[in-house]
Amino acid sequence: MVDWRYSEERLKLRAECLNILLKTYGNININEVTYSTQAIYECADSWVSQGHQISAGIVAYFKAYYMTDEY
Repeated sequence: MVDWRYSEERLKLRAECLNILLKTYGNININEVTYSTQAIYECADSWVSQGHQISAGIVAYFKAYYMTDEY
């Protein structure tokens, strides 16, 4: 049995989410922010694993759950 989170459709969605987040937050000096590239990748994976069908809302989700002092 194949894990649905890694179907072709889900991989494309994950790539789209990564692209959005990296374009939005990836070019900022890490010393000026409270998140990391690891947080971006974890956010995209979490978004897809939760069953979202589209990328709309990924930036708000990142802001709400991943822009913390832990990253």
